[in-house]
Parts: sequence; structure tokens; C-alpha cells
Amino acid sequence: MFLICLKEHNDGVYSVISEEGEHVIFFFEEEEDADRYLMQLEQSDDDDLPEMTVVEVDIDIATKVCEDKGYHYTVVTPDDVVVPPKDL
Repeated sequence: MFLICLKEHNDGVYSVISEEGEHVIFFFEEEEDADRYLMQLEQSDDDDLPEMTVVEVDIDIATKVCEDKGYHYTVVTPDDVVVPPKDL
């Protein structure tokens, strides 16, 4: 599994805000999908967006940490279509 995090600080993880106002972390099954999503983020008009990178994670450990900390997450499969929100 792959996720997007801050390039300088791997503990800073990218998330989106759900309709309920909760932060949701994306775990991508395919690195190519994570890379594509990151490329879309980088092409946004948001000049304040920090430099980010794609990192591989152990899904069992990552989801356990999310559950222990009360973070929401979703697994993005190759069949899913996700695009960055317009308002970053």
C-alpha cells in the first residue's frame, strides 16, 4: 500500500476532508495511482501546498495506527477514481 506524505516529514500524512468534516487518509493499492494523484495535487493552483512524496507502508501497521488514533482512512483500489478536491 502507498500513501502521500510530506517530503521532509514522513509523519505528516496527506488527507482529504469528508462531507462530514472528518479527515480521511487515502491508502492506494497501486503506486501508480498514488503517483497520479500526487501529480494532480502538484498541478493545482495552491502555492501553499507543501512538497509531498509517495511512500510504501505496511497496511496492517498503518491501519492499526489509524484505528488507535481515531483517524479515518479508505483504501483506493485500481477500480476507484479519485481526484483532489478543488479547494485544497
